[in-house]
Amino acid sequence: MSEQVVSHLRENRERLLKKLNDFLRIPSISTDSKFAESVSEAADFLKTYLEDIGFGKVEKQETNGHPLVYAEYMEAGPDAPTVLFYGHYDVQPPDPLDQWVTPPFEPEIRDGRLYARGSSDDKGQVFMQLAVFEAFMKTKGKIPLNVKVCIEGEEEIGSENLYEILHEMKEKFSADFAVISDSGMVADNQPTILYGLKGFTGIEIEVEGPDHDLHSGMYGGAVRNPAMALAHLLASMKNTDEVVTVEGFYEGVEGLTDKERALIKSVPGEDFKASCGIAETASEKGYTPEEHTMARPTFEINGMYSGYQGEGTKTIIPATATAKITCRLVPGQEPEHIQELLEKHVLKHAPSGVRVHVKKEKLSAKAYKVEPNHPLIQKASESYSKAFGKETVYVRMGGSIPVVEWIDALYDVPVVLLGFGTPDDRLHSPNESFPLDSFDKGMETLAYYWSSFSK
Repeated sequence: MSEQVVSHLRENRERLLKKLNDFLRIPSISTDSKFAESVSEAADFLKTYLEDIGFGKVEKQETNGHPLVYAEYMEAGPDAPTVLFYGHYDVQPPDPLDQWVTPPFEPEIRDGRLYARGSSDDKGQVFMQLAVFEAFMKTKGKIPLNVKVCIEGEEEIGSENLYEILHEMKEKFSADFAVISDSGMVADNQPTILYGLKGFTGIEIEVEGPDHDLHSGMYGGAVRNPAMALAHLLASMKNTDEVVTVEGFYEGVEGLTDKERALIKSVPGEDFKASCGIAETASEKGYTPEEHTMARPTFEINGMYSGYQGEGTKTIIPATATAKITCRLVPGQEPEHIQELLEKHVLKHAPSGVRVHVKKEKLSAKAYKVEPNHPLIQKASESYSKAFGKETVYVRMGGSIPVVEWIDALYDVPVVLLGFGTPDDRLHSPNESFPLDSFDKGMETLAYYWSSFSK
């Protein structure tokens, strides 16, 4: 079954690329209200394509924000499994525009890559799934399993309305398992099974001192400096061994097994010094950089600001200082509990002479992990290897995809992450691109994967 589908995809490659380019030209920037019509236009594009493929039920579902596209193909019968395919059609703002070689919403192929905002994250990968469903319908007249499609327009702004929709319409979106194509591989042409994601949470710390900026000569030595107080606070939360010193932070964290360490070691490693422009790596004592990024929790300061930021010197004691902090979490850590521990630490260690406030970030997600030897994962691994001609490697990722944890929590079904991006795709940055090798071999992988369910 799969070879006929693959042949169809190869024969129709140029037509599919042209259609993908039409999709990429739509500036579906969800965070900027000026582009609301374009976001809706992208949803219309998907609705029309799903109807043309032959999905029996297709809806452009309105939300309190941007619309969600929902579709059903239930013709495989009651004995066939049902998959929920999730993706998103919204994109990040393209700024700074002057750093793009070609305009972000005018797709162009250069050196084997398709350049455009959304080419990798996530329009390109969403389109690949739909193109494969179309190929099944045109060659076989059917898809080997039942399919529910959920493609949202708010992922880049935190999926603001999706959780409530999934919760309130639980039966509508229910399935035997879920597949998401919104991730990547560890290297070009290296098939990669992503079997774990980190969770996410954060806080903002504000330190208040005097009710206005003070002359540092007249008041230095009498008034606590909020910027210095904040520096002391932050230094108390993680030591130079990259170990988080917040009491209780590591409680419940699963240790790395020898098997997992072997899996991580087998993955082609990134040259952090070259890719990040650093002199040395820094990871938690007792763990390699790869182990820390993939499978250990982290504590990071994302931003700090206080006082004068302009050219030259302004001799003041600033009135306030602020820091934004996020933590990437692993299985065994609850986001809300981690927020409470961080707040408790901050209030306990707050220096005298200042007032300290903690704001808990609303967006949080638990970590997700599926067993690498799960049959659905093994099917995916075999499909990857067949398409790419290489053994598949298994990794956990330091990033977070909240919808994965939501599907796991609400439906208690396995989530298979079938992603085809590469480290060079420049996600969220100028000159985002997607390799055409991934486009071709990724669709072949999907054809093999869906065909495996016909057996």
